[in-house]
Amino acid sequence: MNDINALYKLWSEKATADPDLLKELNEINGNEDEILDRFYKNLEFGTAGLRGVIGAGTNRMNVYTVNQATQGLADYLNSEFENPSVAIAYDSRIKSDVFSKSAAGVLAANGVKVYIYPELVPTPMLSFAVRYFKCSSGIIITASHNPAKYNGYKCYDPNGYQMTDAAAEKTYGFIQNVDMFDGVKTMDFDEAVSAGKIEYIGQEVNEAFYNEVLKARVNEGVCEKAGLSVIYTPLNGTGNKPVREILKRIGIDNVRVVKQQELPDGNFPTCPFPNPEIKQVFECAVEMTKDEKADLIVATDPDCDRVGIAVLDNGEYKLMTGNEVGIMFTEYLLSSLKEQGRLPENPIVVKTIVTSQLVSEIAKDYGAETADLLTGFKYIGELITNLEKKGETDRFIVGMEESYGYLRGAHARDKDAVVASMLICEMAAYYKTKGISLYNQMQSIYKKYGMFLNSLLNFGFEGAAGMQKMSDMMTSLRNNPPKTIAGETVTTVSDYQTHTCTDTATGNVTEIKLPKSNVLSYKLPGGSGVIVRPSGTEPKIKIYITAVAEDREKAEEKTKLISADMEKIMGI
Repeated sequence: MNDINALYKLWSEKATADPDLLKELNEINGNEDEILDRFYKNLEFGTAGLRGVIGAGTNRMNVYTVNQATQGLADYLNSEFENPSVAIAYDSRIKSDVFSKSAAGVLAANGVKVYIYPELVPTPMLSFAVRYFKCSSGIIITASHNPAKYNGYKCYDPNGYQMTDAAAEKTYGFIQNVDMFDGVKTMDFDEAVSAGKIEYIGQEVNEAFYNEVLKARVNEGVCEKAGLSVIYTPLNGTGNKPVREILKRIGIDNVRVVKQQELPDGNFPTCPFPNPEIKQVFECAVEMTKDEKADLIVATDPDCDRVGIAVLDNGEYKLMTGNEVGIMFTEYLLSSLKEQGRLPENPIVVKTIVTSQLVSEIAKDYGAETADLLTGFKYIGELITNLEKKGETDRFIVGMEESYGYLRGAHARDKDAVVASMLICEMAAYYKTKGISLYNQMQSIYKKYGMFLNSLLNFGFEGAAGMQKMSDMMTSLRNNPPKTIAGETVTTVSDYQTHTCTDTATGNVTEIKLPKSNVLSYKLPGGSGVIVRPSGTEPKIKIYITAVAEDREKAEEKTKLISADMEKIMGI
């Protein structure tokens, strides 16, 4: 643990670049708990970069922690690449623009060429820019769908996906050698622009991105015919311009935007949790439907890499889960491509291990392979890159994770709510021309393949004590795996940390051929099961439940039993 008092004193003397930090440090003077939370550790840098509460201290997001990470990144890039370059983007969060320019100044001072967007843009556009400019790395300042008090710093590799474990570990080694007050080289942003060390990204790059997104369509012209009406909310984030532009280009003219959530605002005044997984973010949009109904409500999170929808069915708006949208994408894309004779040889659908198994059932029905990867879209990006190297990019149909992230096309190597919003609207328009709502289409899929009910339990653990409690929970579960869950025998136990999958009946152990991850999985008879993991971006334990049954009522009952038993097993 850090020397708390020494660090507090040091920061009080040296953190002069941002008046907000000094004000905060003065306000917590003498408050041991507040000082402890800010200084007991350094923000950890991993494959997801940095993420934390905005404020003063080593355990906070501020210009000093950002600059230290950037100096470490610059040192890493200069050791690995000749004439390295970095693309930078930022979202609507508090201080995102400040952090992005500060990082650009550090890179410029270290001889690293910078390409930076002149205004906030979605995360997938950063991934696109890395590849467009053939950069050595990329940085986006975002905390995705976290509450307003958070911000983050994500690093990308030359392929356009988030850093791999090996690159992140090397970068972290360099970061640890940087004194955040005296060991960082900096350069004035405007001077670096004038000197050509920092270059603004032009509109032609945006245009190239849009053109690639449009290639992902499978039923061109259907939107003009359907007369689809859409309400869209960017949740005060980056999606406002790109999503509206792409919808206009595919022929959807009837798009109304939620005014309270239209413009960038890192305080997220109408949605304190700007996450399209949460029902509350749709309230303003649903209120708009009292005057005029819409076929579909679309919500993208602040950095526009996730998208959620509410669909009109019999006069009511029903929220679709991330799993359900992924399931519908799989059916829609594979069936359309097959019908058109455009389904490639050996098609592949890519999902995470916590995403619905129903995706695999549908893929199998169309002769498509399913790749099950760890949570983290970088693994999907890596798979696409490997296909590209073999000249087999066309095999990739769609990639998805249950937390509302999707990608079709090889233009980005991260989840992309711009292309996903476009395809959701195209899909809704296609089924509308057949007199089918998306809700009814989902019920048809369940009727055809069976009821796979997926649910997620989230349990938050804030601060130092919370982190320790999460760690203890995972250790206890790993050392004492449950033999039964909700009265059903656990048939297999998979530990992705030790790469072992154990058949509980025979004791046979097989190897899991994925990177190590702190994930535990328990399979039950009939396809039901539970997966437990700590979140990689938030102080939460996540429990993913799959209940397979004859109908929804029985699946819901099974879900309740599994949920109650898992809380008991984990002592929550």
